Amino acid sequence: MKRYIKTILAFLGMGFIVSFSSCSDMLESDSSRQAFDPSMDQKTDSVFYAFGIMQAMQQLADQYVFQGEMRGDLVKTTSYTDNNLRELANFTATTANKYDSAYVYYRVINNCNYYIQHRDTTLMTGGNNVTLKEYAAVKAIRAWAYLQLVRNYGEVPFFTEPLTQISQIDNNNYPTVTLPELVNYLAADLEPYSSRFRGSMASVPLFGDQTLQSTTNYGSTKSMYTRLLSIPVDVILGDLYLENGQYDKAALCYIDYLVYAAPYTYSNYGAGFYTRQNGSFWSLPSDMSIRDMQNDYWSPIFGLGSGNQLSEVISYIPMAVNRLQGTTTDVPLAFGFNFYQNSNSANDCYVDDIQITASDALIALSDSCDYYYISNQSTPSQTIVKKAKLGDMRYNSIIRTDNRDDELRTWITKYNGANVILYRRSTVMLHLAEALNRLEMPDAAFAILKDGINDHWVTDADYISDKTRQAVQTTYPLFSSANRSKFAAEENFIGIHSHGCGMVGDSVDATGYQPGISPYQMTTVIGQKMAEIQKTFNVPVGTTLRDSVNAMEDLLCDEYALELAFEGTRWPDLMRLARHKDADGLYGSDFGRKWLARKIGRKSAKNLEDISNWYLPFK
Repeated sequence: MKRYIKTILAFLGMGFIVSFSSCSDMLESDSSRQAFDPSMDQKTDSVFYAFGIMQAMQQLADQYVFQGEMRGDLVKTTSYTDNNLRELANFTATTANKYDSAYVYYRVINNCNYYIQHRDTTLMTGGNNVTLKEYAAVKAIRAWAYLQLVRNYGEVPFFTEPLTQISQIDNNNYPTVTLPELVNYLAADLEPYSSRFRGSMASVPLFGDQTLQSTTNYGSTKSMYTRLLSIPVDVILGDLYLENGQYDKAALCYIDYLVYAAPYTYSNYGAGFYTRQNGSFWSLPSDMSIRDMQNDYWSPIFGLGSGNQLSEVISYIPMAVNRLQGTTTDVPLAFGFNFYQNSNSANDCYVDDIQITASDALIALSDSCDYYYISNQSTPSQTIVKKAKLGDMRYNSIIRTDNRDDELRTWITKYNGANVILYRRSTVMLHLAEALNRLEMPDAAFAILKDGINDHWVTDADYISDKTRQAVQTTYPLFSSANRSKFAAEENFIGIHSHGCGMVGDSVDATGYQPGISPYQMTTVIGQKMAEIQKTFNVPVGTTLRDSVNAMEDLLCDEYALELAFEGTRWPDLMRLARHKDADGLYGSDFGRKWLARKIGRKSAKNLEDISNWYLPFK
């Protein structure tokens, strides 16, 4: 196909883009320029344009990560931190900040608008529509970009026509929309392309399902997977509804994705057994065997290696291996890894001037976790699972430590591959858990952490209520008669908490599922979280279902930190959870704001109980 779209436009380095030089140019320009109109009335020519949109996504990648993480509670600055990042971290960023630009999102939106208005969606080959998946994927990207704008700025100008004539910009009266208004429009726009109506045909376009490779400056091979360049409609639709507190619709969207669009060839992901210093093991319990704990299947996900590891990633932004081949990224360097350094070895790319490192709060959370293991006192007739205060292994598996100049340095390695991951399978599962929890099914949410998504929910799990068991077979049909077989395999959809904490699930015995076999049990864990909330916030935590829902939501907040740290989602997650706590009103109509402010603590120079301080100045 035109030499495979010029090798994906030289690794997404030169796509056609409808754009102007800044956001103000876009909405208040006195320029006389006009964009060139490419043709999109043939079966393949729009692919050039689709990859141009992907190239525009590359140009917002750094901002997406830094806006989402620097304002959260999981990172801290150092003496080397760039001032633009430091301003984001302490909430003092102005419109002069390098990473405060609405334009980079509007550039994507304008390209999508142009494609949507001009693409012929009636083209057929052999009775199959050859453009509809691509068309839906572009709408999904546009929705994602608008969602990021509203998350960062609160209310934003909204338009769906492509701005290619200067008169459109100078004479505009585009409305300003808030989150509810945005969701009302975008959800209606996306629903017809959901798998609920189109089944497996709603999966993303594969663009030939190609893997392209380039060589990095230090000699390793970097691949780009074209099947991961799009965002599934059901996933972004679920996020829109979840953000807006429409939990019922959000849950159904995530279920639609898992049922119709998600691949099912997953490995049993878990982080290997790590310490942060000297590469040696902790002092382990005498009855603990480490024979199955030394392999790491979790952290290689972020390098997007190959095979089953790749199936965890749903959507990402791949960055070029050098500036000659396309858009590069500063994110790895901020975490201390110079991806673009000329060297014979990746080991030489670790620099001393690390700008971003893990916060004390994240390290404390990780270290506070229990690790669950199969005791070597187990017998063929009885599996014994115990716990030890050894911490969560996920943080430990994505760091590198070294003494340089008599100083211990720690590097975060999630971005060593220069990829920005937008969605993973774990993201969808956690978002589904959040929605189900707010639908008064904290047991279903806990099941996703403990046992993952498998049919033990409706057969053996003793902590699942009859009400929930019925709901997930009917109203939220994960385990309907038509879908249940898709989630029957033990190795698929394992519990998210087990990624870092070992044998948290009960399905560990060769003879089948045995309820209650792991000490990681709902009553105990949620009870501990309730006590923590009461002590921390001095609120009267009771034993009602609403108290359980709030405590489960805090457990999910912890799991977001452990699983998704540094991936650009932390601040949006905290804002969403805070808004929903306020709306619930269980501990007062301002509890969510107080909860968020305490999470951030003295890091912020502004009062975060004032919602207006959550947003960046619009530029």
